[in-house]
Amino acid sequence: MLSDIERKVLRVIGNYSAGRRRTPTIDELCIKTGRDRGGIMTILDALTKEEYIEWKRSKPDNMTVLEAWERKELHNRTRPKK
Repeated sequence: MLSDIERKVLRVIGNYSAGRRRTPTIDELCIKTGRDRGGIMTILDALTKEEYIEWKRSKPDNMTVLEAWERKELHNRTRPKK
């Protein structure tokens, strides 16, 4: 499950790429979220580990969106029998 800021950054990236046909730069993410560059880099690391985006610290402005919305998590409940 994503934190609020991770979810916000993911939505900004998804909406930005859908509307402008490119992903936002780190500086644009800083402006949109009010976070500093280090905070954005940490959030992008977390989104990469969760496989929502493809991104490398060595090329910070180059990212690929894999999933633009948070996944629905299944709880440890058994599925109803049909």
